[in-house]
Amino acid sequence: MRGLLWKISGFISLGLAYIGVVTPGIPWSIFVVFAAYSFAKGSPKMHQWLYGHKLFGPFLTNWETKKVFPLKAKYFMILTMMSSLAIMYFTVPINGVIGTGILMSLVAVWAWRYPSSVEEYNSRKANGERIGWTK
Repeated sequence: MRGLLWKISGFISLGLAYIGVVTPGIPWSIFVVFAAYSFAKGSPKMHQWLYGHKLFGPFLTNWETKKVFPLKAKYFMILTMMSSLAIMYFTVPINGVIGTGILMSLVAVWAWRYPSSVEEYNSRKANGERIGWTK
């Protein structure tokens, strides 16, 4: 039963990732990572398929092995967060905008600490610098 729930969670996350790929403003990377996690627990076959996927596979492999968060994804994340905050400014009480802005800023700082390419990862590793938040 538990495996079935993980499999269902993986398929839902994968569906949201596909929606995020074609819909501006919806992130896809977090859904792909969660789908991989879910499939690892519920469907090894789908887990392997996901890692072999032409769009999602390289992202997952680079994230898992080297904690690479692509530069394009970082810029898109910032653009999406800024757009969301601009919309919220006109539709939500200011306290909500401030709280969300602080949370989004923390997420941006978290993401920008990770290398943007394998080359940057290799350079940091060779120089003994931090990879993301850890050594």
